[in-house]
Amino acid sequence: MKIRFAMLFIVTTLLGGCASVPQHSVSLTNEVVSPKSGRIGVVMTALPKMETRLPGADCLLCIAAASLMNSSLISHTKTLSYEDLPNLKVEVADALKGIGADVVVIDDEINIANLKSFAKKGVNVAEKDFTPLQEKYNVDRLLVINITALGFVRTYSAYVPTSDPKGQLQGLGYMINLRNNTYDWYQPVSIVKSAAQNWDEPPKFPGLTNAYFQALELGKESFIHPFTSGQFGPQAQQAPEKISSLAEDAPRESKTK
Repeated sequence: MKIRFAMLFIVTTLLGGCASVPQHSVSLTNEVVSPKSGRIGVVMTALPKMETRLPGADCLLCIAAASLMNSSLISHTKTLSYEDLPNLKVEVADALKGIGADVVVIDDEINIANLKSFAKKGVNVAEKDFTPLQEKYNVDRLLVINITALGFVRTYSAYVPTSDPKGQLQGLGYMINLRNNTYDWYQPVSIVKSAAQNWDEPPKFPGLTNAYFQALELGKESFIHPFTSGQFGPQAQQAPEKISSLAEDAPRESKTK
């Protein structure tokens, strides 16, 4: 009995130690972006491929059925453009300069997966080790823009759709203090926009395409806004949600490559 209890304790402890703690949002402070806070490098990861995501269609048969049902939309997704999204790091840098920060735009695309794991664990400590980039880029802090998903998303339960397709932009914005590898700012960005009217208009899907470009603009604004709001703290983190609700009915001319 004691042996079984000891084994259960060991397994539980190991599983608990392996579980990663979700990173919560970290609000900006005046000290982080003041002229005295050091030099900030602004960098982006490589932009992801355009895709139509079908979460919930998990089994092989479900994936095949959902992909067939959305084949025209999947083909159309590949024609979407990034517009000026690659220039987002320059816009963020300009916003930082506008509040007096010492900023440099880094031309390289950072590959987070290639970074080593950071040995120290703790609250607001990054899992990857960004500290070697301090000397490489001659910066004290690194602001990372990481766009993780672009295109459309349609939820499923097995092979049955549970929503209409929607335009989406998903990503993360965060600033790393390169002296101790901690987050000075951390903000998930999740923009999902429905078509204003009918979405099912193949082959060019004008309503959905319009929703995608709205999501693109709102996503960009979510990354820029914290540095242009004139205020820092939790209220600045929530502002993009207000922007999203105000722009719900704002039409925008659809574009393709």
